[in-house]
Amino acid sequence: MPTELSRREFSWVLGGPQGGGINASAEIYAKALTRGGLHVFANIEFHSNIMGKHSYYRVTAAPIPVRSHVDDIHMLVALDQESLFGDAAERKHYPSHTGHVHQVAPGGSIIYDADLKIDPAQFGRDDINLYPIPFFEVLEEALKQVGKGGQSRKYIVMRNTVALGASIGISGYDEELMFEAIRNEFKGRKAEAAEMNVEAVRAAAAYARSHFSVRPERRLAPVPVEQRKNRMLIKGFQAVGIAKLRAGLGLQTYYPISPATDESVYLEAKGPQYQCTVVQCEDEIASINMAIGAAHMGVRAATSTAGPGFALMSEGFGFAAITEAPGPVVFLWQRGGPSTGLPTRTEQADLQFALHPAHGDFPHIVVAPGDIEESFSDSFESFNWADRYQMPVVVLLEKFLASSLFSSEPIDMSKLKIDRGQIYQPADADGDGYRRHAITADGVSPRTLPGMPGGIFSTTSDEHDPEGHITEGVENRIAMMRKRMAKLQTAAREIPATSKFTLHGPRQADLTLVAWGATKGAILDAMSELEADGRSVNFLQIRLMRPFPSDAVAAILRGAPLTVLIENNYSAQLGALISEQTGVVLDHHVLKYDGRPFSRNEIVEGVRAALSEQRKEVMVSHA
Repeated sequence: MPTELSRREFSWVLGGPQGGGINASAEIYAKALTRGGLHVFANIEFHSNIMGKHSYYRVTAAPIPVRSHVDDIHMLVALDQESLFGDAAERKHYPSHTGHVHQVAPGGSIIYDADLKIDPAQFGRDDINLYPIPFFEVLEEALKQVGKGGQSRKYIVMRNTVALGASIGISGYDEELMFEAIRNEFKGRKAEAAEMNVEAVRAAAAYARSHFSVRPERRLAPVPVEQRKNRMLIKGFQAVGIAKLRAGLGLQTYYPISPATDESVYLEAKGPQYQCTVVQCEDEIASINMAIGAAHMGVRAATSTAGPGFALMSEGFGFAAITEAPGPVVFLWQRGGPSTGLPTRTEQADLQFALHPAHGDFPHIVVAPGDIEESFSDSFESFNWADRYQMPVVVLLEKFLASSLFSSEPIDMSKLKIDRGQIYQPADADGDGYRRHAITADGVSPRTLPGMPGGIFSTTSDEHDPEGHITEGVENRIAMMRKRMAKLQTAAREIPATSKFTLHGPRQADLTLVAWGATKGAILDAMSELEADGRSVNFLQIRLMRPFPSDAVAAILRGAPLTVLIENNYSAQLGALISEQTGVVLDHHVLKYDGRPFSRNEIVEGVRAALSEQRKEVMVSHA
C-alpha cells in the first residue's frame, strides 16, 4: 500500500563520468528545490579513481519530510551511455551491471544526450518516457545569448547545466528558483559564469517544452510561498565541523584519508576566525599523539580519520587513557574495509574496533550519531565528556553521512554549554601537594591548566601512583585500575538518556527494529510502509555504545514480541554488543555490506523477507 511519502516524493538521478562536474550541478538542483520549500535528501555514489568511472548523484524531494532515498527513479538524466546501460566490460563478469534504466519507475522519464545516437529499442521498455536532448546544440544556443557562440567545446562542463534545464522544463518546476540557486552559487567574481549557466538552463527548458508534448506522470512543484520555511542544505562533515568550532576546538590534526579529509579541509577554511589551528601531520600516529599533547596542555583537541588511519592510532588511545588526558576526541568516518577496502563507499563495520581500539583495559567513550542534528549535538558534547571524564572519546560516523545532503531546520545553539570539567584549586599556590592522579570516589581527579600556580605534575604511560611516578606495586595497580575504570560508571550515571538511545514510535509494538548510525533516516521513512502490513512498529536507535545503556536497552528488548536488527555490515556488530551487554539475542538480522547505504525499499523488503520466510539473516543489495 502506497504511503503519503511514496506518493508525493520525486526521485531524480544525474549520472555521468567521474570528474565531469555532476556534483556541482546536482547540488545546485538540490538547492533550487530547497528554495521552493521542499524537503530534500541527496547522496552521491562515486568511484575511488579521480576521473572517468561512472558516478551518480541522487536527489529526492517531497513537500513532507524525506530522510532517505528509494531505488525507484522518477527522472534519470544520463550524460553517457554507461549511466543508461552500465559498463560493457563489467557486464561480462557481472550481468546485473546494467546501468540505471531498469531502476526507472513505470511512467518515469529518461533525459539523455541525443548525440549518443541511441535507438529507443535499446531501452527495452515501453512504460517510460524518453527525452533525447541535443546537449551541445542547446548549449551553443545559450552561449550565443551571452556573446560566446562557437565555444561549446570550451564550456563542455556546462552540459550538466543543460541537463538541469531539461529536467526543469520536463518536470514543470519553477525556473526562477533554479536561476536564484545558480546566481547564489556563482556570486561575486563569477557573475559572468552565473549568467552563462542561467542561459543554459533557460535554453534547455525551452527546448524541452517545445519539442516534447508528453509529460511524465510524476511532476515536481514548489510548495506555496506562504508555506515555505527557511531550511538549510547541509552535509554531515559540515555539521560536525560547525559543532567543533562552537565547542571551542583549538587544534585539529589529521592525515589525508577519504572520507574524513572533507571535514578537516572545511576546518582549515573556517578555523582561523575561531582561533582553531588545523595541522596536517606526517601520519595518523603523529595525529593522535599531537592531539593528546594539546589536550594535556588545556587545548580542546581532535583528530579525524577513517578505518585504516584509526588502525594506526591504537597505542595513542592507551596513552591518552592511562595518562588521563582530557581527550582527544577522535572522529572515525567509517568506509568499506578491510585494509584499503572501498575508499569512497560507506559501511558500519568499525563498531567493534571503536569499542576495542587498543590493548589492555581502559576507559573511553563511543557515541554514534544518526543524522545531522545528532552529529552536531554529539560532536559538541564529546568535548564536554572528554574534559569532564578525562578520557578519549570516539565519535563514530559514516561516509554516507559525511557526503549526503540533508535539508534541515536551523540548528538550535541556544542551549549549548561548554563544560571543562573539574579544575584543581590549590590551597597553597607555592605548595607541592598536587596529585594529578589522586584517587577519588568517581574516578575523576581535578586537573590543572598550564601555568596554574601549584599545578605542576608528572605523568607517564607506565603504571604510576597518584603523584604520577612509575610503580609496579600490586596494591597501587589495583587502585589505579579501579580509579580509571570508575570514570565509565560515572559517565554512565551522568550522561542523559536522550544521548544514549531513542525509542521512535510507540512504547509497545508488535515489531521492534534495532539499529544505529545513519540507517536511521531510511528506517524512519520505512516504518509507515511496514505498518501498512498490519503491525505496529517501533525503532530502537542506539547512540551511546560505551558505556552501554544495558539496563534500559534490555528492558525494551525483553518486552518486544519480535525484533529485527538492521546494520550496514556483514557480522551484525551491534547485535553482538547487545547480546554481550544484555543477554538478549535479536530474532532476525537484515544486513547490507555492498558499500552502499540502505535504501528505504531495501529496509522494507529485508524486514518482510526475514519475517515471511522466518530467516535469521537476510542480506539485501540493489546496487
